[in-house]
Amino acid sequence: MSLNEELFSKIVEELNRGRTIALCTIVEKKGSGPRDVGTKMIVLSSGEAHGTIGGGSFERLVIEEALKAINEGKSKLIRYVLRRTNIPPGVKSTGLECGGEISVFIDVISPAPKLIIVGAGHIGKPLADLAHMLGFRVVIIDSNKELASRGRFPYAEKIIVDKIDNALEKSGVTLQDLVAIVYGSVEEDYIALKKALELKPRYIGLLGSKYKIEKFKEKLIKEGINLSEFRGIVYAPIGLNIGAETPEEIALSIMAEIIGILRGIRNLPHNTII
Repeated sequence: MSLNEELFSKIVEELNRGRTIALCTIVEKKGSGPRDVGTKMIVLSSGEAHGTIGGGSFERLVIEEALKAINEGKSKLIRYVLRRTNIPPGVKSTGLECGGEISVFIDVISPAPKLIIVGAGHIGKPLADLAHMLGFRVVIIDSNKELASRGRFPYAEKIIVDKIDNALEKSGVTLQDLVAIVYGSVEEDYIALKKALELKPRYIGLLGSKYKIEKFKEKLIKEGINLSEFRGIVYAPIGLNIGAETPEEIALSIMAEIIGILRGIRNLPHNTII
């Protein structure tokens, strides 16, 4: 296997694990430099690097910029000079004395977002269908094996049939994942909410009336849960307030909310638990 094949294999591996990576490629070179145009290196969110674009202080600087790009979620082009004098504006010095200039494109590559849907019933089905259509990875959770079946959700990454808290634990929730609780049972919804708070995904949406949400909030506070820690994470009642009535319309409102959050759109008509 060639070096590039190894790098792209590693990229696929990391994306399948739900991790964002940065692919760093030398796209321009003027004068002397350690590596040529087209040389690649990947940087993981842990700071671990695979491949090399020259080593030494130059490579360390690129890794630092790659980690910043991963945290910001934005690709960027960085120009470096391999000398200590006559540095043009907007260009970074490496401290090296090769004399040349190198441009590196840092391409941030993120996995498709994963939506974990708790509840495979009349809301969960159109929600999963729409999420799949929009390119989301979908995980289905339910205690009913007839509802949570491969026949109803052929595209699902995982289908987990178990007690709701156990199923959420098995789903492998990460800090980047989204959880939509649309089960419809007061008891099961509360169990799912409490477990989701423990797992701390980037988004938790809960289906229910404002009265139900307030009761859940009171119960969580009585149980000693500090809801201020979850500001900007819990949305309830779930979905943008668009006057949705049918299951399909509710699914649309939920996906609109999720997409708005992922795109960083402010001032949307959210309902939040806090």
